[in-house]
Amino acid sequence: MKLLILVGTTTNTAECIAQAIEMDCTDLVDDIEVRMMDGLTVDVFNEPALFLICSATYGSGDVPDNAQGLYASFDAQPAFLGHVRYGVMSLGDQGSYPMTFAMGGRRFDEKLADLGAQRLGEIWTHDASSDVPPEESGVAWCREWLQTHVPALKAAELIKA
Repeated sequence: MKLLILVGTTTNTAECIAQAIEMDCTDLVDDIEVRMMDGLTVDVFNEPALFLICSATYGSGDVPDNAQGLYASFDAQPAFLGHVRYGVMSLGDQGSYPMTFAMGGRRFDEKLADLGAQRLGEIWTHDASSDVPPEESGVAWCREWLQTHVPALKAAELIKA
């Protein structure tokens, strides 16, 4: 089974979390790929994989600049994504933006759900104004998320290797 981590980032924190997952979770899935969202469209979800959206939040609740094209493609090229299983990691700064905290990942979640994709588990959020190290807590969440969902997906053959 392949885990494809799609990264939307402004300050590279989301990319660092994704890379930490790539290094730490190889015992839980056969293949992990970290891919920046730059230049991607909704077509990326045609790949056989379990998807993990790892997105920062830009400004007052927007997706990062490198994720804008992918996000816009959900409306420009709508496709039924009923075959897609995904998780969401959403980063933000609750101290500076309490009303739009971690909305970047949540926006992706809304669009994917609207197109029929199924989110597995709860959305993980990280608050940049906290003292919690994002890589450590992100890897811990992802390990638990993978341990919870991968066996059932393999048993149901919903995600092919």
